[in-house]
Amino acid sequence: MMRNQRGNVAGVVVLTMLVTAAVLVGGWFAAQKYLVQPAAVAEKVEEKPSPAAPVKKTKPKAKRDNAASDGATSQTASAADAQGTAKSDAPANEDKPAADPEPAPLNASALPGPAPLPPPPAEATDARVIMEEAQRRSEAKSYRYEGTLLAFDASEHPTEKRWTFERLGSHGMSKGIVRFTAPPEVKGVALLIHNHQERASDQWMWTPALERDRRIAMQDRSTRFFGTDFSFEDLEERDVDQFDYSMLGQEAIDGAACWKIQSTPKRTKTSQYTHSISWIRKDNYAVARIDSFVKSEVVRRLSYSSIENVQGIWTAKTLDMKDLRRATHTRLTLQQVKYGTPMKEDDFTLQAIRR
Repeated sequence: MMRNQRGNVAGVVVLTMLVTAAVLVGGWFAAQKYLVQPAAVAEKVEEKPSPAAPVKKTKPKAKRDNAASDGATSQTASAADAQGTAKSDAPANEDKPAADPEPAPLNASALPGPAPLPPPPAEATDARVIMEEAQRRSEAKSYRYEGTLLAFDASEHPTEKRWTFERLGSHGMSKGIVRFTAPPEVKGVALLIHNHQERASDQWMWTPALERDRRIAMQDRSTRFFGTDFSFEDLEERDVDQFDYSMLGQEAIDGAACWKIQSTPKRTKTSQYTHSISWIRKDNYAVARIDSFVKSEVVRRLSYSSIENVQGIWTAKTLDMKDLRRATHTRLTLQQVKYGTPMKEDDFTLQAIRR
């Protein structure tokens, strides 16, 4: 009897232990399922970006580095998603943070101030480019001066004359008037010049004493203009497109370094001269001298001096024309030089020079 009771008690104890073990095991699984997992989910939710801080958009990157992405941990991937960027195959200097870009280096050319002068043409290589630059720097819509002329004979005895000169228009298409103002015997004599790009100029002279004007024939262009050493052709404007050029070297004139350039008239340009040689100053592209040739002989030499900057244009205030055949010369001194003064087309007509 006692043995049966002890057996029942032992069975109850064993059964109780099994039930307790089952409850503990079930509780542990329940805790893992309902307590630990939600906590992990909560951590992931907290790692996502807040709606209040929108992710900055970035430009599409190149191919992603698959090997690096596959080897990254889930936390690294979450952090990369939160920042809205990812590693790519682009160079390292393109992967800069968008928030604080590094300031660009200071560029001196971007600072406010006067525009720099254009660079000069190639050094002593292209004769035409140098002549074009010299002409460009002397361009003006209009030009006016008062001139005093001293004509010296072979004995250096001077005769004084005065004239005014006005020009309207650009090189090659300009119009000009030379008008004597003194002495009385030549006062009012005027020369009207219409320059052309493709050919020699048209010229008309008005003589008050005769009360008539006449057209200057081409064969008369080499003659002297009213007792000066300037010929009629010397008074027309030289345009860069009327000549072919060749570089002869370099030579100093009055201490200024110059390019020495030969100019040969094109077929469309009728001229008394076979060719000419010009000395162009390197410092300011002003003309320093022009020698005009008939075949191999220098027949006229025009020297420029007292070169000053007038309204941004380097201008020779003294011109000396020598007639080497006659051994005479005329010195022209400029006063009251002005550029850009208002002028009218009507002032450069035959009717205008008769006034």
